[in-house]
Amino acid sequence: MPEPVVLVDEQNIILGTAPKDEVHTADTPLHRGFSLFLFNSKKELLVTRRAETKKTFPGVWTNTVCGHPGPGESVIDAAKRRLKEELGIELVLKRSHLARQGETLIQIQEVAPYRYRFADGNGIVENEICPILVGYCDAIPHQNAREVADWKWVKWEEFLEEIKRNPTNYSPWCIEEVRILNDTHVFAR
Repeated sequence: MPEPVVLVDEQNIILGTAPKDEVHTADTPLHRGFSLFLFNSKKELLVTRRAETKKTFPGVWTNTVCGHPGPGESVIDAAKRRLKEELGIELVLKRSHLARQGETLIQIQEVAPYRYRFADGNGIVENEICPILVGYCDAIPHQNAREVADWKWVKWEEFLEEIKRNPTNYSPWCIEEVRILNDTHVFAR
């Protein structure tokens, strides 16, 4: 069954759904997404390189996980789902009790709204209302090669310098979201 994306208007009011593989074209309708930046206890960011088989922006480095919440799914639940699907990280939200074996405790929060529209080198457009999420955990990724070609943990300051030096190596939404994050209170921890 194809993954549905939630189509919305500029006020984020639901207009319907459409299959993900049919939505991303040269005329992609506005839809809901999310973008997660996952940090470890060393305050390093987990960045990933998109698989070469991805329909949009193949082979570029980006933030930890991006995706689309399904109908009725919160962006935080969607981020947890995609972390498991793309990186093999199974998460439970931080609670007073311990996680079950194989699960990692995490805190995910929505830190900023974001709206973008970018076309890749092949003319395929991303067009999303895409809240920026930040999470914290020390899990070891086990990438799904259909989704993620590579991954690495990188210190935030080094990442800021890297995207300035080599912006074409990174997704355009990641670069803009990094600027937004850098101006928030998130890094005062």
